[in-house]
Amino acid sequence: MDIKLIVVGKTEENYLKEGIDIYLKRLKHYVNFDIYTIPELKNAKNLSILQIMQKEGELILKQVATSDRLILLDENGKIESSVSFSVFLEKMMLQGLKNLIFVIGGAYGFSEDVYKRSNEKISLSKMTFSHQMVRLIFAEQLYRAYTILKGEPYHHI
Repeated sequence: MDIKLIVVGKTEENYLKEGIDIYLKRLKHYVNFDIYTIPELKNAKNLSILQIMQKEGELILKQVATSDRLILLDENGKIESSVSFSVFLEKMMLQGLKNLIFVIGGAYGFSEDVYKRSNEKISLSKMTFSHQMVRLIFAEQLYRAYTILKGEPYHHI
């Protein structure tokens, strides 16, 4: 199973880039994981929030095939523990899923079309984090999930 994280806009802060890179390297031992960055819209200042969400949504959906399982990282999604997230990943692998795609939306969230296409929503916390920070948190949680599945000591149960 391949996992892709789709994000809107590039990661700005060096400390976040460095942290993400650490987990990308670690994850190579467990899964094919890529981050796909949708460029920020040009002339967004001239667009309404709805237009921005719609255009970002179109760009997100271009990256998703019909057979892909699409999961939105959304504040209103189901809250998973690290262990339950690892169980979810294992279930997806056992089902023979080829592509699992997670998406972090832009500043205004997801368009209605993206919500309609999604298979589910997951929340990483009841707290709010910057979209940039969520990238690092998600990469760490994905790594943690795989170490849980392998019974490795990174996650102390």
